[in-house]
Amino acid sequence: MLDSRQEASERAIVEMGITFTVYSEGRNIDRAWPFDIIPRTIAAVEWDRIAAGLTQRLTALNLFIDDLYHERRVIRDRILPEDIVATSRNFLKACIGAKPAHVIWANICGTDLVRDADGTVYVLEDNLRVPSGVSYMLENRIITKRVFPELFQDSSIRSVDDYASQLLEMLNSLSPRDVERPEVVVLTPGIYNSAYFEHAYLAQRMGVELVEGGDLVVGDDDCVYMRSITGRERVDVIYRRINDTALDPECFETDSLLGVPGIMRAWRAGNVSLANAPASGVADDKVVYAYVPEIIRYYLDEDALLPNVPTYLCSEADQLEHVLANLDKLVVKPANESGGYGMLVGSHATRKEREDFAPLIKANPRNYVAQPVLNLSTVPTLIEGKLEPRHVDLRPFILQGASTSVTAGGLTRVALRRGSLVVNSSQGGGSKDTWIVESGAAVHAKRGRG
Repeated sequence: MLDSRQEASERAIVEMGITFTVYSEGRNIDRAWPFDIIPRTIAAVEWDRIAAGLTQRLTALNLFIDDLYHERRVIRDRILPEDIVATSRNFLKACIGAKPAHVIWANICGTDLVRDADGTVYVLEDNLRVPSGVSYMLENRIITKRVFPELFQDSSIRSVDDYASQLLEMLNSLSPRDVERPEVVVLTPGIYNSAYFEHAYLAQRMGVELVEGGDLVVGDDDCVYMRSITGRERVDVIYRRINDTALDPECFETDSLLGVPGIMRAWRAGNVSLANAPASGVADDKVVYAYVPEIIRYYLDEDALLPNVPTYLCSEADQLEHVLANLDKLVVKPANESGGYGMLVGSHATRKEREDFAPLIKANPRNYVAQPVLNLSTVPTLIEGKLEPRHVDLRPFILQGASTSVTAGGLTRVALRRGSLVVNSSQGGGSKDTWIVESGAAVHAKRGRG
């Protein structure tokens, strides 16, 4: 029974063309999206607490980013050491003094959450540059509805179907012009990018143009225009899916062919909005991550609703000594990598791998943090026709513009290999649909209200 439904889901994935790209030996390899049909369920009452914590976190991080590029009170008041910002490759001097719409720098955030065996939900990391994965969250739901249509006859599972409309509403709210229908575009690096499927998918779902750098031009009036068969059309909002330093060859990488010359001038002049704003990534540096609970307390005068995983900063001599002495018990991560690359899971590494990794830490301690290996929760997963426990994390998505919204759940990523803690699809992971389920009483009450 379950095997036949798993096969049905795999056929649907192929028919729908849901893929991701793995970069291997200089080649781009497109693979079908790995999906497990057994959904992960979370009670709505618990999710509401998590959503409040995510809203709190992004609110504080946006205040923090804006402060860094203006008054720098957080440094003056010694909440964050100045050298952490000075040595962050994601702090961009070209953005000092900029004023994005609604004073929001990170409009789309994908925050990775994990649950320890004791039930505590931790924030593992924040993704504030060009967070990806939301299209797979939406497609997972579509596939699950195909495979288990009978399970959606009851309205107790919260919907994620309105994400594209929420995203478009948020992007529209950033428009510098007061027009009924702002011109919104999705800026992609092109078909060879690993997340191109998502770029095209979101543009199609929102009903906006998918463009590459060559499709846009900055005019003499410092406004951005899109080339079209009918002439130039002014662009109000750019949902950019390319890295900061590739955005503008006039300002950053002079040899970049992905961006648009002059786009930073247009943005700083207030003639176009960029989501996320350049330089948002300074707040998802994994060294800055260690200070987020203090940042929340500083800007909001509140304790963090969602705790961090305990984190050791290798830039601190005493903490570095502890990390090097306990590599077999810790997960060591580079400060600005993603996708699970460049990290060491000490308990799963060989002695030689740990010995080879230690000099990398010593050579550049600012670039590494370490965390204890959590006893991550598991969920039932269909493996070769049998249900087996597999470790998972969760990436919900938070939108912040004129208002804030949090997805009902998010992208559950699952480590398909037995015992593995690495959930990234590029390294053998897969995903599941995530159900936020109302209690019977809550559903009854909703129905009673009509």
